[in-house]
Amino acid sequence: MFAVLLICAAPIVASYFMYYVVRPEGRRNYGDLIEPQRALPDAPAWGLDGGVRKFADLKGQWLLLSVAGAACDEACKNHLYMQRQLRESMGKEKDRMDWVWLISDQAAVPDWLLPALKGATVLRASPEALAAWLAPAPGHPLSDHLYLVDPLGNLMMRFPAALDASQVAGARRDLERLLRASASWNVPRR
Repeated sequence: MFAVLLICAAPIVASYFMYYVVRPEGRRNYGDLIEPQRALPDAPAWGLDGGVRKFADLKGQWLLLSVAGAACDEACKNHLYMQRQLRESMGKEKDRMDWVWLISDQAAVPDWLLPALKGATVLRASPEALAAWLAPAPGHPLSDHLYLVDPLGNLMMRFPAALDASQVAGARRDLERLLRASASWNVPRR
């Protein structure tokens, strides 16, 4: 009878041991979660046409953000390309996600870049407002990461610096999971 009691109690004892003693630290997300989350700033932003926009107008969609100067160096081109490809790879769910390029200076955007920005939201914002809102990894500038903002307007994740095509599958898995998990309450808005 004692053996039957041990056999029945063994899974419960093992589960308590694993939870309180071993504590596995596995994680499934590729990007870094930002805690605490940061709400969209109340600072003004300007479109390429010079019109004033509010960051709050971006709420309602998942936002994949990148930050760079208007001259758009090689890293910027890479981020813009990956943003577009990540959005397109979401298939029928892509309408629930926008890709946003935040320009951190007052320089003019080169004409050769404008056709590649079709479908993107391009805003110019002050570097101070962006630095107060976005959270790069320690030792990295804002322009090294892609950032993810949830439909409620909270900055919630950043993807690793120097993300390249060989690592983009991890970011895609994160986006797929988030879109799947939010399917019941988040619908395309724009």
